[in-house]
Amino acid sequence: MIITAVEPRKKSLSAVYIDGEYAMKLDTQTLIENRIKAGREIDDEELHEIVELSNERRAKEKALWLISYRDHSKKELTQKIRRTYDEQSAEKAVERLEELGLVNDEGFARRYAEQLLFSKHMSPRGAVFELSRKGIEKELAEQIIGEFDVDIDENIRYIIERKYRRIDDEKIRRKAVSALQRLGYGWDDIKRVINYCLDEMENESEGDYLFDD
Repeated sequence: MIITAVEPRKKSLSAVYIDGEYAMKLDTQTLIENRIKAGREIDDEELHEIVELSNERRAKEKALWLISYRDHSKKELTQKIRRTYDEQSAEKAVERLEELGLVNDEGFARRYAEQLLFSKHMSPRGAVFELSRKGIEKELAEQIIGEFDVDIDENIRYIIERKYRRIDDEKIRRKAVSALQRLGYGWDDIKRVINYCLDEMENESEGDYLFDD
């Protein structure tokens, strides 16, 4: 087979023509480094190797682009890259970033756990589940969540006061219960805090009545 043309395209890609016909788009830098240019003869094995190198480079660039926006676990990052590139290229790209310290499951899990517990006010159980869903081993997730001091009642109360202030309304109360359960809170904890909030509201109402005169 003869490379008959290599034409630059968008996004650092080049169109490769073999024996006068368009064959594929490959990473331009990979083509340059491997001296793939018009007039060069190439066999199937060498072409396959160039395709693999191109995919690996593109996969790595995709990985770097993704982590520039936010943290990712190793599993999550690999899955996203596999949407565009083959499994081998995705795994190699993520492994390389892991070697460079740019991908670290423990560091990701610790930062994400803090966000889940104190920004989203998720329960420890819910946070473990969410970390596991992101690809963090359950044992590591439980260990990291256990490092944080979480006040279950305070978290539930915060959510109720911020989003469901009229907890004495049955419809709103049901919405609050459903939302809290989605965050991983157990029924006993939810019921205890809701009853406390209802008692507070009742006491405030009685107090208002006492001072009306």
